[in-house]
Amino acid sequence: MVVTYVFAKVTTIEFMPDQIIPITRPSVVNAVPPVQRLGESKFPTEVISLPSKGWFYPESNPLSSGTLELKMMTAKEEDILASQNLFQKKIVFDRLLESVVVNKHIKLDEMLICDRNAAFFAIRRLAYGDKYDVKLSCPRCAEENDVSIDLSKMDNREFNFENYPRGENNFSFVLPNSKVKITFKLLTKKDETAIEEELKGREKVDKEYRKEITTRLFHVITSVDGNGETARIRRFVTEEFLSKDSIEFRKYIRDTMPDINSTFDFVCSKCGAERREEVPIDRSFFWPNG
Repeated sequence: MVVTYVFAKVTTIEFMPDQIIPITRPSVVNAVPPVQRLGESKFPTEVISLPSKGWFYPESNPLSSGTLELKMMTAKEEDILASQNLFQKKIVFDRLLESVVVNKHIKLDEMLICDRNAAFFAIRRLAYGDKYDVKLSCPRCAEENDVSIDLSKMDNREFNFENYPRGENNFSFVLPNSKVKITFKLLTKKDETAIEEELKGREKVDKEYRKEITTRLFHVITSVDGNGETARIRRFVTEEFLSKDSIEFRKYIRDTMPDINSTFDFVCSKCGAERREEVPIDRSFFWPNG
């Protein structure tokens, strides 16, 4: 997984170069593990609340309930995380999520990235608790710091769901400089896969640079001034999208869309530099003693 970026933090969990996709602190709906039902997981499970509250899924989607039941990790999941084959194929976190989600009718590629991140966050907390010890290099003096992060202190971003139609994944934003009105969506795992495949294809043709930002904008924007044709959207992004508008648009998504504020206060032990940092995510996040 990774970490995962702007339009919505894995998974690898990643997005635009200037933003790491945050992971969310799920609210525990049932603090005590529920009584196991016949035919379901033999292991303790926990029901978590999703940052989207299920608001943007169609009613037919089980995720529209706004909750997700997860079983606690076992040695089986450790085997998944330890698999070099899965890691090299970049599907290790997909397999992990498939293994711990109790409701096998859920189509995980339809899960919004913010909710997917919430699931990963919950998996880690259920397995190893809230303390996360990492080593971080100071951006000012490069000193390596031992940092202990309390994952329980990260809260979901406030969002007024009532301002948006239920069951619709559609939002609008007027670009502050060009005044062009664009609509956009929150990305799913399926979208992320399509983005990665397009980037791979582009790299075969043009290896000079990755074109990460424009490719992701192609997929997140759904219309330009009411025109939803793919050709129009791509022409706008490549030829008309002012850089200062692009920055403001990505900032708007990062700061206002349903997600988690997964930043923490970092203070360098050597130079005293202070700044807000994102929680770093790698395989050790899920297997700290591995």
